Amino acid sequence: MHSPTSGAPHQAPSPADIEARLTAELAAVVAGARRRALRDGDRQLDTAHLLHSLMESDTEVRAAFEDGPQVARVLGYLVQRSIGYGLRWQGSVEDSGAVPLMTQPGWSPSALTALEYALRRAAARGGDQVTGRDLLAALAADPECRAVQVFQHAGVDAGALTDRLGELPGRLGEATRQA
Repeated sequence: MHSPTSGAPHQAPSPADIEARLTAELAAVVAGARRRALRDGDRQLDTAHLLHSLMESDTEVRAAFEDGPQVARVLGYLVQRSIGYGLRWQGSVEDSGAVPLMTQPGWSPSALTALEYALRRAAARGGDQVTGRDLLAALAADPECRAVQVFQHAGVDAGALTDRLGELPGRLGEATRQA
C-alpha cells in the first residue's frame, strides 16, 4: 500500500462509528477478534486477528478461496500464530503506513484502515452494512498488513483473492487518500 500523497492528517472514524455499520455476523467477528487479541496478550486488535475470526465464522468468506486446502492452510497458519508462532508480532504495532495518525486505542492502524475501506466498499456497492466479504477484500488489498503476510505463508495470492471478491473501483490506498 502506498502512503497518501497529501501530508494532512487523516481523521479516522471511531471504532464505534464503524461497528454501528457492521452486520450482526461481522460485529460478532470483531468481538471474536478482540477476544483473540486479549487472549494472545496483544495490545491491539490487528488484521490477522480479524482474519482469524472471519475465517472461523463466515462461510461466504471461506467460499472466496480457490479450494478447501487453501482455507485449511490459512486457518492452520492462524492457529500456529495464536499458539506462539506470531510472537514476533507481539508488542509491536501493525501499521502499513497507509494513513498517518490513524489510530484508536486497542486497534492497529492497519485494522482500522481495513474496516474503513470495507465501509467504503459496502457503500460503493450500495450496501448499508459491511459484510465479511467486504472486510476480506479490504484485508487482501493491503499488501503490508499482517493478514496478507498470513496469505503469503499459506500460499494464497492476495491479488487473485481480491479479484475473486469483485474489487470495486478505488484500491485501499486510493480510498484512504480520498478521505
